[in-house]
Amino acid sequence: MVDIFFVISGLTILLIAGEATLRGAIDLARSLNVSPAVIGLTVVGFGTSLPELVVCIEAAIVGKPDFAVGNVIGSNISNTLLILGVGAMIRPLACDPRAVHRDGTMMLVAIAIIFILGVTGEIVAWQGLLLLLALAGFMGWSFFMDRRHHGPAAELHEREAENIPAAPASGARTLFYVIAGLAGLTGGANLLVDGAEGIARSAGVPDYIIGLTILAIGTSLPELFASISAALRGHSDLAVANVLGSNMFNVLGILGATSLVTTLPFAPEIQTIDLWVMAGSSVVLIPILITGWRIARSEGALLLAGYAGYIASIAYRL
Repeated sequence: MVDIFFVISGLTILLIAGEATLRGAIDLARSLNVSPAVIGLTVVGFGTSLPELVVCIEAAIVGKPDFAVGNVIGSNISNTLLILGVGAMIRPLACDPRAVHRDGTMMLVAIAIIFILGVTGEIVAWQGLLLLLALAGFMGWSFFMDRRHHGPAAELHEREAENIPAAPASGARTLFYVIAGLAGLTGGANLLVDGAEGIARSAGVPDYIIGLTILAIGTSLPELFASISAALRGHSDLAVANVLGSNMFNVLGILGATSLVTTLPFAPEIQTIDLWVMAGSSVVLIPILITGWRIARSEGALLLAGYAGYIASIAYRL
């Protein structure tokens, strides 16, 4: 019971602290006259993945790399199948073709890189550094293209920034939001990892399974809430953009940063099952997006059915 309490408390703190950090960071960026497109691409894009990042770093520090790998792989699977599925069931998710071409292509490239590294067995520090450089390269290229051609992708990132309410317009309050949010993220991650470790130990469940399920679903809640909010407000293209950006940042940014703390081994089961599910769901998503440039409710139902089947496969492994 104590471990379950730690997990629930950790997730709750992560959600609240992540939102506070995101709003404070957006307000800080606005006060520095950072363009809305840049805020949407960086602050909002990274902000929704903060729980995954902090949890993975914490897991690496305490010697639980399987938590980190499972968290990222499981988060990407839940983003693609669960979050887009839920969003499409609420309201069909429209998407902009040119924005999908850019962000969707980069997501597939990132997934392919991690797939290749994963099947080789592990990600070491120098490979993680290359992942971070690849992410930085994409960000730099995106800035250049958005400034040169103010196209759909730039407009989409601007609306991502505008869709998040800012913290109160006060320098002291903004700083408080950011500092308190970061402290909360650290404390919440500590509780969550401690609770997950206790559950794994008492139930005899492998660490990677905990990462694929409890940690992955829990740390994906910000993306889920953001996508539901976007769908309800009629900004369904933001839901798709959130998932594409989050999936790319998860594999390049989070695995890259975490591998600088410790080597990230891929469990044999992740190599033979979960990496393939992540890659397969990402590849299948693109044809769904480009046929009509929307995810219909029927397609959302198929995505949810796919996620239910995936969870059933995890249960079968226990």
